[in-house]
Amino acid sequence: MSARRAVLLVGSARPQGTGNSEALGSYLLARLAEGGMESEVFYVGRCQRPDKEQILFEAVNRADLFVLSLPLYVDALPYLVTRCCERMAAHRATRLTDPRQPEVRFVAMVNCGFPEVVHTYTALDMCRVFARQAGFAWQGGLGLGGGEAIGGRPLEEGGGMTRNVRAGLDLAADALLAGRPVPEEAQALLA
Repeated sequence: MSARRAVLLVGSARPQGTGNSEALGSYLLARLAEGGMESEVFYVGRCQRPDKEQILFEAVNRADLFVLSLPLYVDALPYLVTRCCERMAAHRATRLTDPRQPEVRFVAMVNCGFPEVVHTYTALDMCRVFARQAGFAWQGGLGLGGGEAIGGRPLEEGGGMTRNVRAGLDLAADALLAGRPVPEEAQALLA
């Protein structure tokens, strides 16, 4: 199976174009686009009103792949992301028994300012549990320590500093386009 449509939810409250979560998600979407996948981007701060939230939920329901890219807050998901995930899981619970609801694959990317990637593991576990509760097919998580080094810039501008991050996301994109989960090698490169 080859996914044809992706939805990215940027889980950072930073202004558009300035966050590391957006930089990571945008890079992944660009690689997916090279493989023929269309995409749509949403920002968690803009999806808090019920009408905007509904647009996000419907876009995710139509997608083949849902990508959540977010910053670590202390050791967990930011509040706005948690709230959105809880509401999305409740929304999807009403649709999971509908045989016309196609499977949606889910990938999470968590970045943190601490240099050690181990700080992202609890948040990635939370994302895995969310995937199960919302009826998504978990495709893996990518944790990145030292994310502040990105500085909100496109990854291509990071030179050698983001070489492994780009290589890991390239591997992840190839796997996702082929209908496979994120490979361990991609996780290791980001870590």
